[in-house]
Amino acid sequence: MKVYQGSCLCGQVTYEVRGLSKNAAHCHCSMCRKFHGAAFGTLFTAEHVQWTSGQSLVKEYVAPNGTTRTFCSECGSSLGFRGKDVPQAQMEVAIATLDGDIDVTPDAHIYTRYKANWYVIEDNLSQFGEGREEG
Repeated sequence: MKVYQGSCLCGQVTYEVRGLSKNAAHCHCSMCRKFHGAAFGTLFTAEHVQWTSGQSLVKEYVAPNGTTRTFCSECGSSLGFRGKDVPQAQMEVAIATLDGDIDVTPDAHIYTRYKANWYVIEDNLSQFGEGREEG
């Protein structure tokens, strides 16, 4: 299984990912927009995330809905997200924190009912008003 490395902006937090999914989603929920400081956050699911340095700098914010955002307390880089009761090793990773080229392609826009009114989706990726599992 291929191992991918990633890091925060200041480089003090580093991690390895094994078993990354081949797809990623652009999340437009208000929490992802604020957490990433952008129109959306792009995340992919990893089977196993392991901190390789700076673990003491890794902090978490637990939102009122029980989801957890992970970030570097030194530089503030957004590192990942996980749903309620999901272990840290299985978090969704902020794709932009990976170092080097990766074999992952965003394939959907999720939570589009919450997207910023000033952002226009101009690609042909699937769009979901809520998560991928919506009915």
